[in-house]
Amino acid sequence: MSSRSGSTREYETSSQSRGHSASPPVPESSETESEGLIFYHMDLYGSKERFDIFPEELSGREDRSLGDTRRESVLSSEKVQCSQEIGYDTEKEVAELAKMYGLDEDKEKELELLGGRVEMESRWPPARTKKAGSQGSIYNASKSSTSVKDQSQSTKQQGLPGEASQDEDQSKTRADDEVESNIWSREGLSSGGMSDEWNSQAVSEEQEEEEEEEVANVFCSTCKIPIRAFDKLFGEHKDHEVTQLPNALESEKEEIHKNMCKLEEQIAQMENVASHLEEIFLTVEENFGRQEQNFEAHYNDAVQVLAQKYEEQLEALGEEKRQKLEALYEQLVSSGKLLDTCKELTDKTHELFLENDKAEFMKAAVTMVDRLEEFLKQEVNLELSTLPDFEERVIDFSEVEQLMNSINAIPAPCAPVINPQAPNAATGTSLRVCWGLFSDDTVEGYQLCYKPVSNERHSDEQAEHTLKVKETYCTITNLLPNTQYEFWVSALNASGISPPSERAVYVTAPSPPIIRSKKIQSCENAALVCWESGDINPVDSYTVELHKLTDEENDDIITESIVGIPNCEVLIHLQPTQRYHICVRAQNLGGSSERSEPVLIHTTGTCFYLNEDTAHPLLAILDDGFTISCDELENPECDLPVYDNSFTRCIAILGSLIPFPGKHYWEVEVEEDMEYRTGVAFENTPRHGHLGANNSSWCMRHIITPSRHKYEFLHSGMTPDIRITIPPTRIGILLDYENCRLSFFNADIAQHLYTFNSRFQHYVHPCFALETPGILRIRTGITTPPWTALL
Repeated sequence: MSSRSGSTREYETSSQSRGHSASPPVPESSETESEGLIFYHMDLYGSKERFDIFPEELSGREDRSLGDTRRESVLSSEKVQCSQEIGYDTEKEVAELAKMYGLDEDKEKELELLGGRVEMESRWPPARTKKAGSQGSIYNASKSSTSVKDQSQSTKQQGLPGEASQDEDQSKTRADDEVESNIWSREGLSSGGMSDEWNSQAVSEEQEEEEEEEVANVFCSTCKIPIRAFDKLFGEHKDHEVTQLPNALESEKEEIHKNMCKLEEQIAQMENVASHLEEIFLTVEENFGRQEQNFEAHYNDAVQVLAQKYEEQLEALGEEKRQKLEALYEQLVSSGKLLDTCKELTDKTHELFLENDKAEFMKAAVTMVDRLEEFLKQEVNLELSTLPDFEERVIDFSEVEQLMNSINAIPAPCAPVINPQAPNAATGTSLRVCWGLFSDDTVEGYQLCYKPVSNERHSDEQAEHTLKVKETYCTITNLLPNTQYEFWVSALNASGISPPSERAVYVTAPSPPIIRSKKIQSCENAALVCWESGDINPVDSYTVELHKLTDEENDDIITESIVGIPNCEVLIHLQPTQRYHICVRAQNLGGSSERSEPVLIHTTGTCFYLNEDTAHPLLAILDDGFTISCDELENPECDLPVYDNSFTRCIAILGSLIPFPGKHYWEVEVEEDMEYRTGVAFENTPRHGHLGANNSSWCMRHIITPSRHKYEFLHSGMTPDIRITIPPTRIGILLDYENCRLSFFNADIAQHLYTFNSRFQHYVHPCFALETPGILRIRTGITTPPWTALL
């Protein structure tokens, strides 16, 4: 009964489609509303409202002639609709009867054909043709059936998304076709009905056209094939899961794309496997060659050992033969001598018995008896001195067996490849060396050798060090900082040792630099830091680390790092009225050194140091580095050793250059009864003259006269006429590069003394001179007093 329910729903949907174009809907039951469907009463098509289907489009001279035709068309359309409903019920009833009584396929086909014929007869329009005859009738029937079929298609496809506009166009087209076909139907009815032959031919043509024009528009997920929406509702796919054909197409494309990606990955993997197989082929060939050489070497060694054993045994056998023959020969010679003696005695004895003279016989007999007695007293060795048998000799095959046992499938490994030094892989006293073995050889360990690199000619005489390691890396300690070392490595296994790798040069990290704290210069917003390298060999660069100190915490917090400094000094920009710890690191290929000892810098004022190279020989610098003294001034041009840059006539000294723009303030403490000069000067100020006597220096001079203290402000030997009533003991000096001024103050009473207005073409040095014995103290790092701004 599910098929009947589905068919009813499709029909009601079709009725809904017609109802929207014909008349307003009739209220439905609650059951219909729950299913989301709208039903229309069939009496609606017999009312006047049915004429709303056809808009008033005809006008003019055709209105009168087409009035009757329109009424007849409406009646014909109503008959067609009722015929469709009757034909539809008939078809379903035939299907149920065939299923209920178990009719065979032939009878089912006959019943289906009968139901289709009844439906065709009910909805068949008359022929529309210019000529009378069967051909025109067939063509008109085909046209009418096509119109009804299009109407059915629009009904079935109404529920599909994206086709509402097509349904509206098709409904209008159907209405026009029905009007035109009903007009022709009156002419066709006047000529009589059609025969059964025409009905069967019309049904077959209709089925063929339906099969040709209805294309698949949904996809059956169960059967995996495209189908028509009609098949889902009434065919064998009604219980199957279906999706829209575009969605199924996109899904299949996505699935194919995924499979293509997987296929590409598999192709890449297969290519990698093929490449690996090629490498394995080459490795097999190489291993075979090495194994063949290994077998040949072991075979040659075994043959050589056997030949050596054979030669040794053969030589020993020959020596034994020689000894036996010599012993037998000596015994044979001795036996021959004895036989000769016996024969001689026997012959003498026979001759003696033949002697007739008794006296001669007696004489000869006595002598013969003595000889016989003496001969018989000799011991005659009748045993063989040596046996003819040789000693059984056995060849010792233990060495050969050892050689044979050493013939196996493990050849001596290939030479490893030592890696170049990695950045930051060293410290000042240690190095980390890495290497690799790019073969499938069996390795039980490695032998690492190294020695320091020397630029001397006899570098090969450097002591070599050897280490045995298991891994492909090793950390060597107890090395010298910033020193180059040469490394090479060999692989070991039971078959032997590999050739050594190529040699690689590693370098240890530098030693920490040494900051020259007494040479540091600073001001309120900058500092010039100098240091010395802690190594003999040069380094690549330096890094300066700044640690800003606060009152809340005194921990070192790196606020800035300056890297890539090529020289042993750097100008750093700082913040005013702050405290900084400054450290320096040295860098080379091996890595970074440890931090240097930190120095503390205050950015409260200008700091400089005294340049000892410029000091006069009679001028002494005390331990604090900022106090100068002079004990005697009798002969300033003395014979003491002087530097090339030191003053020779004026007992003076220069401070370090002040290379920072802006304002700089420092103070000089003096005694009232001493004469002195203080100010600034260029680097090239003459060393054989006095400060202030040339155009490269500006200074304040104090002279004691019998009447008063005289103060001069000298530049190029000229001074203004200025009288100072209160002798200052603490002189403040303010250097202003930007405003091109050099001012002097009595810091004790905050009194302005004098100001030079001069454009300084270069940075200047503070300068100090003593003209009478005494002590002069210099105070740096002082905050510029606020009263200097009142100038």
